[in-house]
Amino acid sequence: MKTLKFKQILLSFSILFLSFGLFAQKQLITTDTHIRFFSTTPAEDIESNNYASTGTLNIETGDVAFSVPMQSFEFEKSLMQRHFNQKRFLNTSEFPIAQLVGKVEDFGKVDLSQNGTYNVIVSGEMTIKGETNSFREPGTIKVSNGQIVANSKFFITLAEYGVTFSGGKPASNIADKVEVTVVAEYER
Repeated sequence: MKTLKFKQILLSFSILFLSFGLFAQKQLITTDTHIRFFSTTPAEDIESNNYASTGTLNIETGDVAFSVPMQSFEFEKSLMQRHFNQKRFLNTSEFPIAQLVGKVEDFGKVDLSQNGTYNVIVSGEMTIKGETNSFREPGTIKVSNGQIVANSKFFITLAEYGVTFSGGKPASNIADKVEVTVVAEYER
């Protein structure tokens, strides 16, 4: 298990640094992230939180990347966590990392030297369970006394990432679309 965690961390950092070259002075890095999945159905609400993701923001181009260790999502009920990691759900042993690689489209209007909240659009590709799909979602970048916090809330359709249920409890307990919230605090 420790070897798998080490491989996940190593893969996460490799992806981030190889994605954007060796120009570290142009990159803001975040290891202070919170990614939340939320599903609501008449049967039940399911919430999961992950605080182990890493990411970068290129302060010249607006390029962004996140690496999300899927086994780091935590659920209130251990059975939900077990189901989440199983082969028929997210198959996290075979697909331990989810990735987002994209760009803040309107990054030129963000002034990282001025306090304020900037509404932005982020577009790119997201890979979950080996399936890659394009996305284009709104978000904010808040600058406050040198601290930079990116925030976005959007929905993903599970079937687009190979997660489908034809019947039984999962079909009635898990929504077809889940809400994803991303909050990332970047270090200068």
